[in-house]
Amino acid sequence: MSPGAPQEGALGEGESARDEVLQPQQEREEAGEQEEDYGVEVVEETPTHLPFAPSSELLDDVTTVDPSYTISLIRQLLPQGSIVAKEFSAKQGDPEEKGENSENGESAQLESKDPWEECGCILWDLAASKPQAELMMNNLVLEVLLANLHVTQSPRVKEICIGIMGNLACHESLVDAISMQNGLITMVVDQLFLDDSACLSETFRFLAAVLRSSASVSWAEALLPDEILSRVLWIVGNTLNSTLLEKSIEFLSTIIDNQDVTAILLQPLIKVGFVDHVISLLASEIEKISDESKFDRSASRDLIFHFMEELSATDSCLEVMSSSDQLIQVLDKIIKLPDKFEVSSYCASVVMILANLLADGKHIVPSLSHDLPFLEGLFDILPLVCDDNQGRNALWCILARLLAQAQGIDMNSSSLKQFVSLLLGKFTLIKDDLESHRVDKVDLSAEDTYLKHGISTSLSTICCIMERWIAEKSSLSEEEDPLTESTIENARKLLNYCQNYDM
Repeated sequence: MSPGAPQEGALGEGESARDEVLQPQQEREEAGEQEEDYGVEVVEETPTHLPFAPSSELLDDVTTVDPSYTISLIRQLLPQGSIVAKEFSAKQGDPEEKGENSENGESAQLESKDPWEECGCILWDLAASKPQAELMMNNLVLEVLLANLHVTQSPRVKEICIGIMGNLACHESLVDAISMQNGLITMVVDQLFLDDSACLSETFRFLAAVLRSSASVSWAEALLPDEILSRVLWIVGNTLNSTLLEKSIEFLSTIIDNQDVTAILLQPLIKVGFVDHVISLLASEIEKISDESKFDRSASRDLIFHFMEELSATDSCLEVMSSSDQLIQVLDKIIKLPDKFEVSSYCASVVMILANLLADGKHIVPSLSHDLPFLEGLFDILPLVCDDNQGRNALWCILARLLAQAQGIDMNSSSLKQFVSLLLGKFTLIKDDLESHRVDKVDLSAEDTYLKHGISTSLSTICCIMERWIAEKSSLSEEEDPLTESTIENARKLLNYCQNYDM
């Protein structure tokens, strides 16, 4: 990575926290003129994030950025008459100057091009470079940003300030200094109570960065009050902004991934309804699949499913999840969808979640084992997880558990016939999956051994069901059961395949 390359989690050249395409300068100015001409606030058409980023050469070779230029950008952000303005002037050896922003840190909304915003956005981009970030830190950038946050009422100014901090926090060597800045932790946490989605997105991005750092404990402790945790969950459950949803879930995922943070925040989160909130969010997103009038958020659903999968691998969360009827209903609905095209990208997560639930919530197994449409849906998922080893392993483990449960209970003739009909109809899917995943016995990994157990248990159970049905039909006369010979022959083929399959 070149010295000027953005660090993980930083917004670099050409990137935007809202993932929006930036408008050319002329179009942005015209948008501002149009707003004045018509007297209507333009929400969607006006730019909502970074202006033109510095050229790629600028970021790739930070030596081309004169330190005095970066310092001059910080000077432009100084709130008029603030204490930090005097400190800055003293540090630079300048005569005391008024800050460029006559509104005490607020954006000049009457102009289509705001100097404060332009300078702030350039700093935001430059902060992705470690040398530039270090230069900013040595020149009171945190004090300047905090001073603006104290005085401004502008959501745009707050977004830029927190965005710059977020990029600074992506450099591990700077996080301790950032965290020790007087009043900064409280100020950032307070931003969670704003109602602006862009500000909240940047706040969550910043918090995710610091929770991945060596200073994570002090930040986790600052987030402990129930009021703050409840606010986080309210945002996750109620936002309609895809970027905010993404950033808030990434923040929660960071809590799960860091053991020190998990030890501090997971139980308090569960106490305020963490797991139930995420399940309700998932249920709400699944309802939108069949509603064409709703905005498509397939990317958000994918993110939520992956996060739910992560939670199902956490014992404290799994305990709550396994007792949730709502979650079982959501998984049941997805698995029984006749056309799984819209959900194919997260089928692997669905079976991973279900496998973890069945391992913990054994009370769920009996009802699912006799739900034939559910079993049929599971077999239909086989080709959708064929390239995902963990998902495929989980699916065969589920099938083994459910088929063994079904076979272990006495079936009447009607139930047996339905099971055989299901298995014969899915023979091709079963065979295609097994034939395309043969493994060299010499190199069996632990994962392969686990998979082999699931497959062998499933095939053994299928053999028992087919043998019983064939024996039952063979004892009946043609008048008693006028089954065609081809049906019995197909059953024998399935039985023979399962008996002779060797992984």
